[in-house]
Amino acid sequence: MRQFYVNSGMSLADKVIWITGASSGIGAATALELSKQKTELILSARTLEKLEEVQALCTANGATCHVLAIDLSKTDTHLAIAEEAWKLAGRIDVLFNNAGISQRELALETDLEVDRRVMEVNFFGTVSLSKAVAPMMLKAGGGHIALNTSIVGKIGFPLRTAYAASKHALHGFFDSWRAELDGQNLDITLICPGRTNTPISLSALRGDGSTHGEVDDWMKNGMTAESVAKRIVKAIRRKEKEVYIGSKESLLVYIRRYFPPLYYRIVTRVKAQ
Repeated sequence: MRQFYVNSGMSLADKVIWITGASSGIGAATALELSKQKTELILSARTLEKLEEVQALCTANGATCHVLAIDLSKTDTHLAIAEEAWKLAGRIDVLFNNAGISQRELALETDLEVDRRVMEVNFFGTVSLSKAVAPMMLKAGGGHIALNTSIVGKIGFPLRTAYAASKHALHGFFDSWRAELDGQNLDITLICPGRTNTPISLSALRGDGSTHGEVDDWMKNGMTAESVAKRIVKAIRRKEKEVYIGSKESLLVYIRRYFPPLYYRIVTRVKAQ
């Protein structure tokens, strides 16, 4: 679906783009899509092994590609890692905050520590890294911060209470920050994909903190990561402020806004995994 954007698009050739959560799923697919456009990439995740596999594919497409380990939950390390990322390429034009953790459990069966962990990674981790990079961008004349906030960042959904809360919080923070940054040449793009066929549910947290350990049918029947990546790249190129990527899930955003009673009826009948 088309959202709000202010130009017809810029070339991403020779731009330096840092992607977190780049070892699989949407992050890896976005890296591969960007690698076709002569970009210079910095790929980050917690472990290097899978990142290096993505790096090899991106390099084969002709992109310059670096790898850099990061754990979003360890916010005290983010400034040093951001400085290291900047030194690798000499600048960062775009930071794509894609890394995160999901959840599969009823609210009343979820330990509070699990709620805190999801919030620590998805919200505080993203905010921390963005705050580390933004001053460098501003000093260099500007930049662009994009982040994956999910359709669940706009609506509530069963078995996703902590996940939805963390993604809703990102909208509140970055919408407010965008207003503060007006006129300073630092753009912010909120990216809201719907169901996507990725392995994210494998590591989703259960109520006791254990991992879900399986790919949901709900996710298997979603969009391909490749199709989502193409739309993400377009949103970054156009510097869109907010974009919804999906079909039925995207419609729920509008139903929630304009027809709340209908939304409540729909969402309570969803048999989500």
